Amino acid sequence: MSVHNLNGRQTTAISRALMGLIAAAVAVTGCARQQAAVPPIRIASAYVMQSAGASAVAAYLVIANSGPADRLLSVRSSAGGHVLMVGPARRGLSAASALSELSVPGHSLTRLDPNGFHFEIVQSGRLRQGTDVTLTLVFAHAGTIRVPAQVNNPANNNGGYLGP
Repeated sequence: MSVHNLNGRQTTAISRALMGLIAAAVAVTGCARQQAAVPPIRIASAYVMQSAGASAVAAYLVIANSGPADRLLSVRSSAGGHVLMVGPARRGLSAASALSELSVPGHSLTRLDPNGFHFEIVQSGRLRQGTDVTLTLVFAHAGTIRVPAQVNNPANNNGGYLGP
């Protein structure tokens, strides 16, 4: 039967059914894309301490992992220099130690702070309070994540920023 032989009610019913199928397909496709687009690793509260002529500046952030365990393999900074991943001092040692990677447990928050794990940006360019530095984090499974980190000055109460 061709469309020309259908009466008005049949044409309307078929049009509505087709529109319903198209809407359902779009909704299902949209939901699938949204679920796939949400990465398991999210970064929050990133900041860098302003340097006062020091050769290394510290960077802190929070890693929220809603997926399985992962590993942070490397970090780069738009401020230049070299970024070290640093762990807290071990028992019996007075200095923190550089790490080759940082384990990120699954379904957890990992806080990088002055008393624990953090980044040291060695020989960076000049950093000014209130500007952003881009940190590029490379994870074993989550891939590359870029995050802006605000430069704060501890002498000025970090511009009111409390950190992670």
